[in-house]
Amino acid sequence: MTTPDAAVRACFVALTSLLLVLLAGCSTAPKFPPAPAEAGGKDYSYVIGPGDNLNIIVWRNPELSMSVPVRPDGKITAPLVDELVAQGKDSVTLARDVEKVLGKYVRDPIVTVLVTSFVGPYSEQIRVVGEAARPQALNYRNKMTVLDVMIAVGGLTDFASGNSATILRSADGNKQYTVRLKDLLKRGDVSANVEMRPGDILIIPQSLF
Repeated sequence: MTTPDAAVRACFVALTSLLLVLLAGCSTAPKFPPAPAEAGGKDYSYVIGPGDNLNIIVWRNPELSMSVPVRPDGKITAPLVDELVAQGKDSVTLARDVEKVLGKYVRDPIVTVLVTSFVGPYSEQIRVVGEAARPQALNYRNKMTVLDVMIAVGGLTDFASGNSATILRSADGNKQYTVRLKDLLKRGDVSANVEMRPGDILIIPQSLF
């Protein structure tokens, strides 16, 4: 005859076994597709953002050449150039815009714009949130990988569920991808290293155990 205590223990064992099976199933079946190894997209050109410093060179007109910061509102001010939007443009596009403005005062101006310090627009930055040692926003660099990002943020915390991390990619309409950070960092599995895209958000959840 089964005692009440034995029945309770049997029920507890059955429930525990079922929970372990369910957790195992969750861990082996990612909710999101794996991130592609190569991010794809068009060739990257650096986009100017607030906080960048620009060197504007006007050929044969040194009095019009100077170094200027991009203000928080995304605009620049230079000799004969007032309130010109720089944010969101590459250096070549901005140089042509400066030439149009200077063309009112100088005959056939030739302008070169050099970016001498880089911050970039917020929309292009890589954001790392969750169980990274130093969560932060990073400037995107061409061909940047998730390994580069993890080195910059100091790796994972002891509480991170690295293989449950995801990338939220605005360039793909906020599609979410799975990345295997634990395999990459703890096991040296280079197949888990994937390229980042401008504007990616790397989300590292906390482990349940």
